[in-house]
Amino acid sequence: MEAVKNRSIVKKIFFIYIPILIIAFALLSNTFIVKPNEYAVIKQFGKIVKVIEEDGLKIKVPLVQSVSKLPKHVLFYDVPATEINTFDKKRILVDYYTLWKITDPVQMLETLKTINAAEARLSDIMYSSVRNELGKLEYGEIINPADNNRGSIDLVVQDNINAILKSNLNGIEIVDIQMKRIDLPQSNEQSVYKRMISERASKAQEYLSQGDAEKTKIMANADREVAELIAKTNSQAKEIVAEGEKEAAKIYNDSYGQDVEFFKLYTTLNSYKTSIDGETVLMVPINSPYLKYFMGQ
Repeated sequence: MEAVKNRSIVKKIFFIYIPILIIAFALLSNTFIVKPNEYAVIKQFGKIVKVIEEDGLKIKVPLVQSVSKLPKHVLFYDVPATEINTFDKKRILVDYYTLWKITDPVQMLETLKTINAAEARLSDIMYSSVRNELGKLEYGEIINPADNNRGSIDLVVQDNINAILKSNLNGIEIVDIQMKRIDLPQSNEQSVYKRMISERASKAQEYLSQGDAEKTKIMANADREVAELIAKTNSQAKEIVAEGEKEAAKIYNDSYGQDVEFFKLYTTLNSYKTSIDGETVLMVPINSPYLKYFMGQ
């Protein structure tokens, strides 16, 4: 009796619980969760049949369909540093990073397959675009963006890359691209430094020469102006002296006409004053008219 009861229990487990477990396992193995920051791509016999963008619990067809997931959020990619030649033939090492995202999962999987392949494709396109754009600029324009008349190189590179990705139907897009640093390759760093020092020294000597030339010009102009001013002053002084002498002669003539004897006395006394001192020896006749006033006559 006990054996019959056990067989009944085994049959019940086999025919009721086992199918339930199988069905539950099948359901669980064919359900999946889509997160808010990812795409779920449904493939059927290797062909993409559906892309799920809404998050939540989803179901696929057992044994027929498979699910692959791709990130919906913005991705960061650090582009390997690369050497390029500037327009003025200087070799520099540039290092970029980029932010990118998947815009069309179907195109991305069909053309690029994987995230790693997509980043490799970005690296190739970016190297070509950066080399072309920076190759149009001189070294000084690259390290000093204010000297660059072409606008932001990063934006130009971004637009170029996005145009290529769009034309190739890659299903990805550059959101932002930035240059992290610019270095000189170690192979020519010292030679570039020496050339820069030489150029700066040459420029400094040019400024010194220009300064000396300007100094000489200023001094020559100053000397000329001084000479002209002195000549003009001397001319004015001569004119004043001549006017004074003329006025004095007029006064002498007027005085002579008013009192001849007094004028003779005045001029003779002035002559004594200027020609006779304590050491003067005069050898003239005692009756000379010149000594008339001196002798008290």
